[in-house]
Amino acid sequence: MGAITAEVLISRLAEWGVDTVFGLPGDGINGIMEGLRRNQDKVRFVLVHHEEAAAFMATAYAKTTGKIGVCLATSGPGGVHLANGLYDAKLDHVPVLAITGLQESSVLGTAYQQEVNLDRFYEDVAEYNQVIMNPAQLPTLVDVAIRTAYARRGVAHLTIPNDIQVAPAGKDPYQTVAPVVPPTTAPVYLAPAVRPRDADLRVAAELLNAARKVGILAGIGARGAGPLVERVADTLGAPIVKTLSGKMVVPDDSPYVTGGLGLLGTKPSEELMEDIDVLLMLGTNFPYTKFLPKPGSAKVVQVEIDPSRAGTRIATDVPLVGDVGATLEALLPLLERKDQEHLRRYQEKVRDWREQMASLESPDRDPIAPQYLASQLDALGTDDAILTCDSGTIATWAARHWQIRGGREFYLSGTLATMAPGLPYAIAAQHAHPGRQVIAFIGDGGFAMLMAEFNTAVRYGLPIKVVVNNNNSLGQILWEQMVLGFPEHGVRFGEPAPDFAAIARACGGFGARVEKPGDLPSALREAFAHGGPALVDVAVDPNEPPLPASVTYEQAKKFAAAFLRGQPHPAAIATTLFKDKIQKLKG
Repeated sequence: MGAITAEVLISRLAEWGVDTVFGLPGDGINGIMEGLRRNQDKVRFVLVHHEEAAAFMATAYAKTTGKIGVCLATSGPGGVHLANGLYDAKLDHVPVLAITGLQESSVLGTAYQQEVNLDRFYEDVAEYNQVIMNPAQLPTLVDVAIRTAYARRGVAHLTIPNDIQVAPAGKDPYQTVAPVVPPTTAPVYLAPAVRPRDADLRVAAELLNAARKVGILAGIGARGAGPLVERVADTLGAPIVKTLSGKMVVPDDSPYVTGGLGLLGTKPSEELMEDIDVLLMLGTNFPYTKFLPKPGSAKVVQVEIDPSRAGTRIATDVPLVGDVGATLEALLPLLERKDQEHLRRYQEKVRDWREQMASLESPDRDPIAPQYLASQLDALGTDDAILTCDSGTIATWAARHWQIRGGREFYLSGTLATMAPGLPYAIAAQHAHPGRQVIAFIGDGGFAMLMAEFNTAVRYGLPIKVVVNNNNSLGQILWEQMVLGFPEHGVRFGEPAPDFAAIARACGGFGARVEKPGDLPSALREAFAHGGPALVDVAVDPNEPPLPASVTYEQAKKFAAAFLRGQPHPAAIATTLFKDKIQKLKG
């Protein structure tokens, strides 16, 4: 049997180090599936239940390994389903290759069944986007696509008509009419060593050395440079604030860390932004400008690998274009050691904040407080655990009660902030790191969207632990409606509530339902001790608000207005808020 074009495609992926493709078969990619079958000793195919999950898995694979993630979908609707996960990759700047099928080249443009111009559909999401119309284009276009995804930290897309997939490999069926020879390329990408100019480093150092009170905002772009970030913090006496995506850059028990920033952040971090005279931004494009220093109140030094992003959120006095690690190595010798009084003040504030947060983790509160659930996960997690998280109130509890220590990692949809990636992320992370503990901490809304993928974890024997923070509602939207001054509407699912534990058992895994705080520790221990996929569905207080670190007068006024306009469940919400206040006073 002669080699087919799809075989060249998959073989080239293997030469790039690709060992996993996440996807769902269809008649538009039967040739590519044959290419995978012929190369199954090199590249494994992970069969999912929904293409959206495949794209999330490819994104998570890229996030957790630094290698390109690959997803596969059939023509038409299959390719459309990939879009949400691909936008997650685009907005969080990770390399992903999407491969899709296309109708046979002879019928393109005739409104054939499932004919969707996926190359046009992906114009906004993809950094590289090509239709393969000649077998001779491969493997070169695979090389260009992957190299572009790495270089531009984004999505590449190749779509291949059915007939081209099964055509003889390397065959050029057309007569050459110009002096053209297809290029010969290699599966090689060399990342540039990006370091700012010496003159720019000197200007940055002068500004930082002259400052009285420096604050550091570290994002995911500083990943891998944590020790250097701490050395800079020590030299400058500067507290470190972490973005949510950058939570794992520096351990939470570091003496320099004040926590997160924004609605999910901490009061010390919020106060720091109002106090400093110089902000050092490291590898972050933090979008919530409301929480950054007011214009003119602080000078800004920003380290950013992409020059187009430097200064897009706040006016930057000294932009340093470069990799965070390489930049800090060059900058450190130029910095002068400062007095630690500024840092010590914030260390005291952090101790008070942590006591308040710990007080909300009480096991005595009934219904179960989501803060208590998050603290139990923190206690059971290993020092190298990977936590994946969904969007919504769940992100608040993870941000504040899941502590980064040792080699722990934390992943969520940072900029897109989409629902549903928590479970697919966990599956991909476990595929990529089979020896590590992987926990998916997700809400009931996000889990319900892609819950069939729990069966995927069972089929592949992946021992992920899924913990559902179940408030039977779209909790984040509920509170957002109230903060706008509107009574909640259309956000609680009501009865009958699905039994997620029964669904987990029906999929072949472990499933437990917890409704009382006293039953929680033992149920979690049993799930974590289970050798395969396990799910614990935890009924938490549906009226627990994800309050920001500081509630403004305007927010309080609109919250009250929601009650006056007919907010349902007023007594339950008021009781929960009162309990929170009492617990903080106890702390």
